[in-house]
Order: sequence, then structure tokens, then C-alpha cells
Amino acid sequence: MAQLITILVLVFSAWWLYRRFVSDARKLAEKSRRAERERQTGAIGTLVKDPVTGEYRLKRDEE
Repeated sequence: MAQLITILVLVFSAWWLYRRFVSDARKLAEKSRRAERERQTGAIGTLVKDPVTGEYRLKRDEE
């Protein structure tokens, strides 16, 4: 029984690490694409509209 629990913990940990890796890779790829588009157009940043105030601001890296 202890072996089964250990295997389940290892499988779950591997799955969680894989999902985290994929998520980070997607974020990095999007950040790279955004930087490339900004470089091509000569832009300094990407503007997004704040839904609360209606004002535009620079997009943060966390978004």
C-alpha cells in the first residue's frame, strides 16, 4: 500500500511540474512575441484599456 501511495505522489508531482513547465513556456513565448512585435513597430510598450476607469495604460508583464 505504501508503494502505491509513493507512486501516486510521484506521478502527481511529475504531472504538476509538467503543467507548470508548459504554463511558463507559454508565458515566455507570448512575452517574446510581444517584444518582437514591439521591436518591429518601434513601439515602447503595449497599451490596454482599464475597464474601471476607461483610461489606457501600459500592459504589465504579469498580464
